[in-house]
Amino acid sequence: MRKENETIFLNAFEENKEKLFRICSIYSKDPEDAKDLFQEVLVHVWRSMATFKGNSSLSTWMFRIALNVCLRFKNKHTKNQHRFIRLDSITIANFGSEERNGGENEKLIGLRKCVKKLNDGDKAIVALYLEGLAYREISNILGLSENNIAVKVKRIKSKLLNCINDIL
Repeated sequence: MRKENETIFLNAFEENKEKLFRICSIYSKDPEDAKDLFQEVLVHVWRSMATFKGNSSLSTWMFRIALNVCLRFKNKHTKNQHRFIRLDSITIANFGSEERNGGENEKLIGLRKCVKKLNDGDKAIVALYLEGLAYREISNILGLSENNIAVKVKRIKSKLLNCINDIL
């Protein structure tokens, strides 16, 4: 059974790693924190593999775990921020690097800044929406109705558009 879980985990990881990393980056202040958070998400997913019941798709289940871990991390990080020491000399592989495609355009950078300004609930919705999840999947992950998600997405789009226009 362990080997089967390992195979399922590795396949799901390969299929969803970039989406999960982008969700982590929304809840972190810099790329290094995003990498740490991503590792934490993977640990939680691995430890929870035996409890996956199949009531939703594996990727939906993984997104739910990722959002829960990210929110816990954010809450813990803001409470204990003064206790952390940044070790700039330590580097990790370039996975998720901001410069991987030769830089990003101004609108994308502006969008990321605006998304980081949203409240946690709106961040969760927009992160999943930007990953291409259907309203039904988002509603399953967050426990809200599809109609509520649709309304919130429309409002979030408006907020983001106003924010981007103010920046640019």
